[in-house]
Amino acid sequence: MSSLFQPLTIRQVSLKNRLALSPMCQYEAIDGFVTPYHLVHYGKFALGGFGLVMIEATAVSPEGRITHGDVGLWDDRQVSGLAEIAAFLKKQGSTPGIQIAHAGPKAAMQRPYYGDGPLTADDHARGDHPWPIVSASPLPVDTGWLVPVALDIKGIQQLKDDFAAAARRALEAGFEVLELHTAHGYLLNSFLSPLTNKRNDIYGGTLAGRMRLPLEIAKTLREIWPQDKALFVRVSAVDGSRDGVSLDDSIAYAKELAAIGVDVIDCSSGGIGRPYEHPTGYGHQVPYAERIQTESGLATMAVGLIVDPFQAEEIVASGQANLVAIGREALREPNFALRAEQALNAADPASPFGSWPPQIGWWLNHRERKLHQLGPYTSQSSAAA
Repeated sequence: MSSLFQPLTIRQVSLKNRLALSPMCQYEAIDGFVTPYHLVHYGKFALGGFGLVMIEATAVSPEGRITHGDVGLWDDRQVSGLAEIAAFLKKQGSTPGIQIAHAGPKAAMQRPYYGDGPLTADDHARGDHPWPIVSASPLPVDTGWLVPVALDIKGIQQLKDDFAAAARRALEAGFEVLELHTAHGYLLNSFLSPLTNKRNDIYGGTLAGRMRLPLEIAKTLREIWPQDKALFVRVSAVDGSRDGVSLDDSIAYAKELAAIGVDVIDCSSGGIGRPYEHPTGYGHQVPYAERIQTESGLATMAVGLIVDPFQAEEIVASGQANLVAIGREALREPNFALRAEQALNAADPASPFGSWPPQIGWWLNHRERKLHQLGPYTSQSSAAA
């Protein structure tokens, strides 16, 4: 039996397999509202067999967007579009999840396909203008980037309220999994990292101080998010620079999150500190998921350069992580989960396309019988050679 295709129950949320779509921004929202693009985009991963489909980083306030194209949940009117997506995902047998976030010092920047840097005159001409941004401390991401204002206590309280309101809207929209984004150099990561948090109040200084705000928000979310639904937290297990957040720091953070009632740590890395000073390669973040799981007792989700079904199977079968999130490989192959099921011999041999949506699987099973009669295809050019 394939470990990757064993169901997983978290609280009372049942995932049909261990494959998740990693949240990846599409930068195609209009004033924070999803469009038909998003329904089609996320729908194809549900049709493609993923057990969990996670909606991209969704801003808790207009100022919390990375770009003008980010999805938002700061307005009650934004619920209906996301509810349509969540309902479609459920209908196709996938569990709908959503990541809520605030971009902090990385807010008000270019959409990546326009340059992935500070806004320029060309962006202004397209209607993308900057707005005031915030962070743990007034440190820009890099030379030439906007300088953020350090959040004061009033701003911190407003941030907590914004996350709480977004969580309530996510619940109204029908999501089963909520993920708090505390990674990749965004606002809550800017509090966690000693590279960007130079505060001398209760939200800075020691690791305990730097963890305080993300933990306070996680606690609030756990109180709002029903006890039968799953709460994830995405972390940068290590900063890009070795002088930043360490794996030991992240283990300590995960233990505190476990005490709050968080269910899964989504283990990424980097986002603060350049160049990236840690080993890279296929599955290079999997060891972070394994150690955090072992030492915190929390379930983990592994992500990062996982491109092959057998690679994903080994991660789960060996106990390195409970879930595997597929990102860019899923963009290349939306049917990754269904293809993996076949590659791992987890599909019914009598009906190899039986797990595919019936509207599609019926056709492919019918064709499979015909192909079995014909044998392998040989092109005219290869036959001539």
